Amino acid sequence: MPDVASPRDRIHVGSRLIVGQTSKKACKRGGVHTQLSDEELEELEKPWPAYQRPVPDMYARGLERVEAKEAEQEALEKEAMEQERQAKIAARKAEQERIQQAVAAALAAQGGGAQMAPAAATATGFGIDWGDVPARTITLLYPGETSMEWVLTGKDHGGARPLTQGGDRCVTCHEKEVADMGKKMVTGAKAETKPIPGKRPAIPVGVQAAHDGANLYLRFEWEEGDHAPVPFAEGGKMDPANPMKLALMLSTDQVEYADRSGCWQTCHHDASTMPDTPAETAGADAAQRLDLSGGVTKYLQESRGKIEVQGRRGKVRGGWDQLKSPEEIGAALAEGRFMDLLRYKSGQGETEDGCILDQRYMSGGQGFQANARQEGGNWVVEIKRPLRSDQPGDISIEPGQLYNFGFAIHDDHSSARFHHVSLGYKLGLDNDAAEVNVTAQ
Repeated sequence: MPDVASPRDRIHVGSRLIVGQTSKKACKRGGVHTQLSDEELEELEKPWPAYQRPVPDMYARGLERVEAKEAEQEALEKEAMEQERQAKIAARKAEQERIQQAVAAALAAQGGGAQMAPAAATATGFGIDWGDVPARTITLLYPGETSMEWVLTGKDHGGARPLTQGGDRCVTCHEKEVADMGKKMVTGAKAETKPIPGKRPAIPVGVQAAHDGANLYLRFEWEEGDHAPVPFAEGGKMDPANPMKLALMLSTDQVEYADRSGCWQTCHHDASTMPDTPAETAGADAAQRLDLSGGVTKYLQESRGKIEVQGRRGKVRGGWDQLKSPEEIGAALAEGRFMDLLRYKSGQGETEDGCILDQRYMSGGQGFQANARQEGGNWVVEIKRPLRSDQPGDISIEPGQLYNFGFAIHDDHSSARFHHVSLGYKLGLDNDAAEVNVTAQ
């Protein structure tokens, strides 16, 4: 019954009834079926019209009850979060007033009369008063080695078929269990061959979004966390120069699966530090066209002729060397089939603006600005980016449209895939349908 099932199980049961979907787990548990090939299992698991059933009234009523209960709980959690946010703002303002009064008293004692010092910096960034901007918490998880190929393979990921055939989004099934998923990966219990002892499984991040008609403003705040030395990195730090990096991606639905899986579509099993990263690249034709100085970077399926997903019969998963022609890749860029990428690096306060298509392209961050600071044990990062751009690799954000949005944090001097990432969310301007609603200020 829905009352005791997880959100993803409730979705999967209902969809199987409607389309006549059989259960892969049930098939694999059944004696002779364990001898079937992957191709035969896929054929067996296809929806059968004869198996189609209406959703029972009892199940539908149970679903209504549990969804109403969850909506009530979510509203209470949002109210508590808003109260906490307002309390923090009030505390900051009180501290600023205390500092101002102390400075004024010191000036008066030195003969400066009632002259006041300039007001201390308030909780604003780029002219935005964040106290007036709604906030939500998005929890990032440690993803381990869960590439897009992993996501699309049923033996690895039980939601592969609902994603590919039912159009289910990762956030629909998994948002309430992100921390538990991260724990499985970070401990090496699932999809991780190089666990880091003590690394946290998830990071709750407060996210706020605003605009002024010309620019997008984003604010991220999260707890810094304790240091977890990396056993396979010199000095225990993979990136000693950068205590923290924050990156975010934007795309339209032109990128395959981006509407469901967010930035996971850029992560592949043969990328640098992943399980099937190539030992040798020099002999491949693609090596003449790609920058492989740091290994195989993120890329999109739109730039490849073929990607091996299942890894059957010992095949290497991924498709880094299966490049399409320059003309085809150029057409994909012109058609908006790319991921817009912004990154902030805390070491030198450096910003980078780029995109992902056939590889990751990064350049100086002339396309956006960032402010970052450590405040009360938390990291705070504020970003300013033009809503519209005519530059290749940039997404223009228009009213009335929804965009795929995801972000990642490399905390504790981490690098490569050893980061924390969000699921894919929808971002829009003054749009209640957006999970990250960018409100006018």
